[in-house]
Amino acid sequence: SARLMKPAEFRRVFSGSKRSPDGLFTVLARDNEVGMARLGLAIARKCVKRAVERNRIKRIIRESFRTHRQALAGFDLVVMCRPSAVLASNADLATSLLKHWNVINRKRQCASC
Repeated sequence: SARLMKPAEFRRVFSGSKRSPDGLFTVLARDNEVGMARLGLAIARKCVKRAVERNRIKRIIRESFRTHRQALAGFDLVVMCRPSAVLASNADLATSLLKHWNVINRKRQCASC
């Protein structure tokens, strides 16, 4: 229930979203009508060649999302990685995601100002 599954849901986020880029990830966020946070992963094989590395990155993203889901309520999120994410440690990936979650929350607060 907390995942984006259908292509139309992904298209909606890609079409009109707030972007939060850094050296490891790009996170796209868009308000939703569901009232809870939903996550979509776009970890391309072109970006991360080995399945083991793709799965490690996805696992870290899912865990970070799970722990911060309440703060991200009302957003559909799509996380895309960059090739430098393969070389980053798990702690660096988690720190980067935390920064993205904070940026998204700040953008929400500024929109209501």
